Amino acid sequence: MKGKTMTFSLKRVSAGIAVTAVAAMTLAGCADTGSGDSGSGSDDGGAAASGDVSITLLPKNLGNPYFDASEVGASAAAEDLGAEFEQVGPTEATPDGQVSYINTAAQQGRSALLVAANDPNAICDALNEARDAGTKVVTFDSDTSADCRDLFINQADAAGIAKVQGDLIAEQIGEEGEVAILSATANATNQNAWNEAFIEYVNETYPDIEVIDTVYGDDEDQKSFDQTASLLQSNPELKGIVSPTTVGLAAAARYISDSDAKGEVALTGLGTPNQMREFIEDGTVTAFALWNPEDLGTLAAYAAGALVAGDIEGAEGDTFTAGDLGEFTVGADGVVLLGDPFVFDADNIGDFDF
Repeated sequence: MKGKTMTFSLKRVSAGIAVTAVAAMTLAGCADTGSGDSGSGSDDGGAAASGDVSITLLPKNLGNPYFDASEVGASAAAEDLGAEFEQVGPTEATPDGQVSYINTAAQQGRSALLVAANDPNAICDALNEARDAGTKVVTFDSDTSADCRDLFINQADAAGIAKVQGDLIAEQIGEEGEVAILSATANATNQNAWNEAFIEYVNETYPDIEVIDTVYGDDEDQKSFDQTASLLQSNPELKGIVSPTTVGLAAAARYISDSDAKGEVALTGLGTPNQMREFIEDGTVTAFALWNPEDLGTLAAYAAGALVAGDIEGAEGDTFTAGDLGEFTVGADGVVLLGDPFVFDADNIGDFDF
């Protein structure tokens, strides 16, 4: 089925978000059991149409609803390209857990590898060995160092994410008070960049808000739940929690919804509508943000197809078409930007299903 594209007539994140479209990419379920032997990374322009293309999706971890949605989009795009598709990955979001899957993809001669990196550097040797073997590497959601991949599909820039999260929490706590961050893993490239940008934005824009702590739930539901409990118990003056990870946001909401903090401590961050719907409806959460992770997977797969077909090389200024998403242009350092973050609240959350 085709990934759902967000309708931009719905409530848009405040217009000041500086996410420049360089115009025209984590919670995955059961792995697809593709054969993994159909491609070799050919540069022939007709490769995508010939059915000789094979694409492997490697999320941060399996069992993560965010990457489940990305897999839907990537799989649909691969089908449109005539490519064989599979999803593989570790159950825990660790760089070591990803290395063996990268090595296997290279050994199998996969045409392209879509990777949400658990560390910017730790998987680089494996990725470059795969590239040397002819596999195109497209990172999405969370990047590696630029010299370890061909393209990075970025969901939104750090400044845009910082602004939307900062504005949401500020509005919800009256622009003053103590706030904490519940993040994913301590070495996740995207999380660290977003957290740093968030703290900087809040310090500059909302001087009466103090970010007092950053804790890590490692993108594990129970650990994120426990970290929420610990934050609230250790900081009785806490006014808000920001969680830039779908696992963390849902786990924090589950804890707060059944605690004395409900209605007293604001919670926002990055989440999926299906995870957060009940918490919007019961008043635990007022609003949160995200992009469409299905579109992120869709864009990553089409970008990989364009690389394999030789339509683009990953150079700045290269353009390609990503199905119904339209045309995209490769920006500096091989980055392709999906678009602006989106705010979900009680008025529009019913319009989405992912």
